Amino acid sequence: MPEEEPSGKAEGMPIHNGAFELTPRGARKYDWRDPYHLALTLSWPRFICLLVGAELALNFVFALAYLAQPGSIANARPGVLSDSFFFSLETLATVGYGVMVPATLYGHIVASFEIICGMAFMAIMTGLVFVRFSRPKARILYAEHPLISRFNGRPTLITRIGNGRAHALTNAVARLSVLVNEWTLEGQFFRRIVDLHLARPRILLFGLTWTLMHEIDERSPFHGCDDAKLRETIARIFVSIEARDPALAARVYDIKDYGPADILFGRRYADAVGIDKEGRTIADLTRISWTEPEEGARKLE
Repeated sequence: MPEEEPSGKAEGMPIHNGAFELTPRGARKYDWRDPYHLALTLSWPRFICLLVGAELALNFVFALAYLAQPGSIANARPGVLSDSFFFSLETLATVGYGVMVPATLYGHIVASFEIICGMAFMAIMTGLVFVRFSRPKARILYAEHPLISRFNGRPTLITRIGNGRAHALTNAVARLSVLVNEWTLEGQFFRRIVDLHLARPRILLFGLTWTLMHEIDERSPFHGCDDAKLRETIARIFVSIEARDPALAARVYDIKDYGPADILFGRRYADAVGIDKEGRTIADLTRISWTEPEEGARKLE
């Protein structure tokens, strides 16, 4: 269905993907009813702050529970919150130094309940930390600018990616899509995503670099676009990569987006792959974004 441009300020939190930003109306960025998704989507600083905050808040609640009945903790100063808090912290962590111990039935009941909560809390937090660390990363490097130049005499949209791993990825699949601005005959504005045909959308072994090429023919949304028309017609370009990492024995995914202003005309990528004196193929991934004038280029990867 066609989508009209929002007339006012959109509700909800923006969703960032590189430089691209979506602002959904009526969606929640943080849904406290789905704590697992929340814990996995937070940044590491926010996750650590949430972890430490939850730990301190839980201990503070139990410290107040101990203070509710004076004398429930032996060797604790009556009415001193810090003594109750540190006793709670030691109990929740199941350390138990033995200096302060439950002294009444009420103290034993609260301490027993806290130990159960502490074991559950540590198990949940350990699982979340493990999941965050174990998520596979693709480590794909992208050229800073896509190019529109000529390849075999045909205008071609070209972008280059590199494998940032020290080992090769296998069964790699690439997709190149474009978000196009269009207007109906009735004057209604909408956007649609068009998948672009790639000359080589998949490779068995992705070891060094990979140049993705889309020939601009009559069916391409880039057909007949100069720099000005490109900015009017093309809203965003998306490059998605899916591959298998043999070291992790898992599929990895990554996506990159470009704006129309990122596209360069009349340039080619400089060579990033060469042969050393021993006949080995070497890729200099620091050159993955390097370009040179189209007339001075020796070849296109």
